Order: sequence, then structure tokens, then C-alpha cells
Amino acid sequence: MAVPEALAGLTAIPGVRTAAQLREPGDGQLLTVLPELARLLPDGGLRRGSTVAVRGATSLVLALLAAPTRNGSWAAVTGLPELGLAAAAELGVDLERVALVPDPGAELVAVVSALVDGFDLVVLGPAPVPAQTARRLAGRVRNRGTVLLTAGAWPGADVELKVSRRRWHGLDQDGHGHLRARNVVATSRGRGAAARPATVGLQLPGPEGAVAGGALPGRRLVEVAG
Repeated sequence: MAVPEALAGLTAIPGVRTAAQLREPGDGQLLTVLPELARLLPDGGLRRGSTVAVRGATSLVLALLAAPTRNGSWAAVTGLPELGLAAAAELGVDLERVALVPDPGAELVAVVSALVDGFDLVVLGPAPVPAQTARRLAGRVRNRGTVLLTAGAWPGADVELKVSRRRWHGLDQDGHGHLRARNVVATSRGRGAAARPATVGLQLPGPEGAVAGGALPGRRLVEVAG
């Protein structure tokens, strides 16, 4: 059964409601993120009804899910068939509140639309989406009060986050040692309140697997792709 039909069938069962229906009228318009990531977002959190494009690191997308899922929000991930669940858990994501649709196939728009109707956050893997389709989906996101996170560029995104200067800590110049943490620089820009760029240094992941603020000190930082 296709995802849209499956979701429709579930919500037709008496007593079963979507995440949007479960939301109380007084619920805040911001979904809290980890403190280390708050400075990247114009309101200090993920605003409901917005689209956030993340370029350069899927791990940052997962890190943005950590606090919301731990605080009771539901998330869906589609278009990321090689998603590492262990890495997501280390970054703080509550996997019990995450639904996976690894491959949306030819019904990408229908799948994303259905997920937007049923979840607080929807993550979409890299996909070529025409500008007109992106605008239509963004309108649905606004109407439903969902947050759409894309792992890649998105036409007209409210906020764009870009990860650069990725440097792993732990290897010497000869390639010996153990990878301990990765220093990155994350930059945000967007529209409205997000028009002024913000830049934050992060450990993504840090030595314990979770996100940490600032660069990890050390004399030997070796660049490794990824």
C-alpha cells in the first residue's frame, strides 16, 4: 500500500489522529532545538510552517531532530535510504518518534504531502524538485504548521544552513589514530529575520557522539571527506 493511502487508512480509524490534530491550540510556534544550534536559527528554534534547507552534512539535519523528538514531536524521514540510525541516536534523536520511508519512488510529491499532514517535522533527502512544486509543498507546510527539513538545496527555503570546513580530529599526518570528533563551521542565511548570516563553530559529532559547541582543541586536525 502506498504511503498516502496508508496514512489515510490509519487516520480513518476512530481515535487515531495526526500529529497536527493532536497539537493543542496553545502550542508554541517554535520547536526547540539543541542549545548549540539555536544561534543558527533566526528565532532560536524551528518555526512551524517553515522550510529549512541543510547543505553539506546530513548529521546537522539529524541534530535538528534531536530536541524536538525528545520533547514529544513526531518526525518522518524520506529519501534517505542509507540513513544511519545508530548515528541518529548518538546525536540525540528519539528513534521511537521517527517514521522512515526510505524510498518515496515516483510518488515523491504525494509522499511528502502525506507526511506533512501527519508529522511535526518531515525530512526529505536530496531530490530535484522544480520551483513550482517546491512552492506548492511549502504552502502545504505553512498551512499544516509542519517543519520541512531538506538534506540539500530547496527553492525558496525560509532558512538555508550550510556546513563547511569539515575537519576530523584524531588522525595524525600519516593517517594513524582514531577519529574522535569532527569540527565544522555552520552558516545560516535566509529571508526576513534570517537575512543576516550567522556562523557557529560546532563539533558534529563531538567526542561522545552528540553535538558540542565550539571547535575541539588539538594540534593535529586532519581533513577527511564527509
